[in-house]
Amino acid sequence: LAGVGMVGVVHATSPIDAIQRFIGRVELGMIPSIVDTVIFIKNGNVEKVYSLETTVKIPHGLKEEDLARPVVVVRDFLTGEAEYELYVFGERTFVVPIKKHGSRVSMEEYKLKSAVERALQRFIGDGGGYEVKVDSSSSLVVVELSLEQYNYIAGKPRRKLERIVRKFGYELELRPVF
Repeated sequence: LAGVGMVGVVHATSPIDAIQRFIGRVELGMIPSIVDTVIFIKNGNVEKVYSLETTVKIPHGLKEEDLARPVVVVRDFLTGEAEYELYVFGERTFVVPIKKHGSRVSMEEYKLKSAVERALQRFIGDGGGYEVKVDSSSSLVVVELSLEQYNYIAGKPRRKLERIVRKFGYELELRPVF
């Protein structure tokens, strides 16, 4: 590493590996003071940029309030989404991925999306022209439709769709696509 306000280079196969190299050498709470931004370059292109911060909270995956502790949160610099948490529990240091990687869909999301798509097929037909997106983080189902389909669905079929979506504990949002 280079010094205050300087750029240092750490060789690693992934950006989280570069951060983990500091765990044994420096106290966990000091890592964001030493490394506040990680820029991961692969094959000459910037692949990932992370920012690090320390906060006191209950680590991801733990439930009880008395387990609150200092946690280093690794966020995507561009989106601000937390992707990893680093914390000490007992004698061990844990690095926990908290962001869903890839397009893994839970069974509940799959069932909800299928139910909405089946209902849309009954109302509109097999012509398609719509897209159903399930956002489990905000409990929202977004249906994008053509303007003609939107005007048709906005009536009685909308209430039926809302009923289906509410069974799963989600809200419905219809969006016309121009």
